[in-house]
Amino acid sequence: MAHDAIAVVDFGGQYAHLIATKVRRLNVRADILQPEDPIERFRSYAGIILSGSPSLSSHGEDSAYTKEIYDLDVPILGFCFGHQEIAKHYGGTVVHGGREWGHADLHLTREHPLFAGLGPVQTVWMSHFDSVTSVGPEFEELGYSALGEGAEPHRFAAIGSDSLRRYGFQFHAEVDATENGDAMIGNFVRGICGASPTWTLERYLEEQEDAIRQHVGDRSVFLLASGGVDSTVAALVLRRALGPGRVALLHVDNGLMRKGESQRVLEMLRDLGLGERLHFVDASADFLAALDGLTEPEAKRKAIGDTFVEVFDREAVRLGLTDHLLGQGTIYPDTIETGGTKRSDTIKTHHNRVPIIEQLIAEGKVVEPLAELYKVEVRELGAKLGVPHEALWRHPFPGPGLGVRLLCSDGSGSPTDALTGPVAALGRELGVDARPLPIKSVGVKADLRCYEHPVLLVGDQPFDDLCRAGSTLAAKLDGINRCLWWLGGEPPGEARPASGYMTRERLDLLREADAIVMGALRRHGVYDDVWQCPTVLVPLSVDGEGRELVIVRPVLSVRAMTARPAALPEAVLREIRDAILALPGVSGLAYDLTSKPPGTIEWE
Repeated sequence: MAHDAIAVVDFGGQYAHLIATKVRRLNVRADILQPEDPIERFRSYAGIILSGSPSLSSHGEDSAYTKEIYDLDVPILGFCFGHQEIAKHYGGTVVHGGREWGHADLHLTREHPLFAGLGPVQTVWMSHFDSVTSVGPEFEELGYSALGEGAEPHRFAAIGSDSLRRYGFQFHAEVDATENGDAMIGNFVRGICGASPTWTLERYLEEQEDAIRQHVGDRSVFLLASGGVDSTVAALVLRRALGPGRVALLHVDNGLMRKGESQRVLEMLRDLGLGERLHFVDASADFLAALDGLTEPEAKRKAIGDTFVEVFDREAVRLGLTDHLLGQGTIYPDTIETGGTKRSDTIKTHHNRVPIIEQLIAEGKVVEPLAELYKVEVRELGAKLGVPHEALWRHPFPGPGLGVRLLCSDGSGSPTDALTGPVAALGRELGVDARPLPIKSVGVKADLRCYEHPVLLVGDQPFDDLCRAGSTLAAKLDGINRCLWWLGGEPPGEARPASGYMTRERLDLLREADAIVMGALRRHGVYDDVWQCPTVLVPLSVDGEGRELVIVRPVLSVRAMTARPAALPEAVLREIRDAILALPGVSGLAYDLTSKPPGTIEWE
């Protein structure tokens, strides 16, 4: 069956593939194209959407793309970088400045088909360094943005030319944090482009099964099964495509699992009917040896990924499965955050995208049936395949496990001398006691990786006020990508870095803290209300005695490409606080209030 389709031009932004997903959820086919693809590739599409990018339009970066697309008689919509490129092409101006992070209010200047059915003020999501400051003669301003009532407006946040059918949004309509972004995309795809809704997830599953059978041929697949929803659904798709006798599963206890996790995973996989060729190995000693002495996040992630492959290869030999292809439950955020498209920046290397895996992919030895999907689509697919709710809605747990939640340090810390004064001064303006901490974590700003300091807020202001203060600090001050709220009772003393490496003792402490948090969420009935709640252990003394700062990170999200902090009930916080502060060696407790961007969900 022929489908109307939208071409999504991937300039390497963190959300390029999410645009295609949102179009597909409108039951319209979407294809990812590269900016330098020949014009012939674009001619059959009903419309074109240009993605964001880590490149700077103001500096002419990534400008050598197929500009003949602008001569096609089809509607074109640009997001962020794409918006800026459209403005420039038709006589507008783009400057390096006017950056915005996080939520903003979009004020529409008039009614327009792009915003049909929506009110005059819309909550949208910004993440950019460049801004459009003027538009060409055939364009008009459709909306401007502002960060709150009375704030200075940012002009040309939405632009358009109805005569040319060219439009641009400075914000990211594709992310779930833009509250009515789906409607805006729908207005473009179905309304302005006139695309018919004939594409479905069932059709996607059928095509994936055909692709798996063609790729695998008469061979079999050996899948690393963590027990998370991604690998579990991948196993079911592979079994459906190939039959149970051709899919072997290996669950590896890497020593970085939650308390009692491996036993629960094995029971769950057997209950799903995946036990016929299910294998298990305790390789915790291998992983701890590989991580010994490492402190840098990327080095740790790569060591974990490499060790997974080494264990897999060893077990394949032991089990007589060396002729099998490697199966993985990789989903699209794993690829995009690892810099897995031509232009995307590496935010953090996922264990299923280390160089060894990339080499195997290039050799055709890897099968990844979910690599085009986000978590929400994986869960929908899992529901169609009969995965029970408890397994389907288990909080996402990273492949590297607690290895990316246990921060390591040689004790030297990261100086904050240049930040202390500006952070304190801006904190006073915002009505909070703000202190930079001598540690760093991974974040993302304007599609680029950042490795910067968190700020600790001390006070009893309302949750939303603290979140706004944290967002303002990260937006206005360079070198800040996270905001924490002190939950430790008495005001903290001077934060002093401590030495701490990947050891069983530290992992056991983190396992206990994590079990306390997960148990409290379940007991108080809020587990399903939160997308994910990492518990992080940082070698930092804030009381002069303990050597570990515990951080809880509850977030709300849909696809993990953006996230916002979740407010936990006071009763949950009390239970967590009392239990965690009683653990040996803990110097304090903090609550991560950071949205994504600028902070990634995981700390490393």
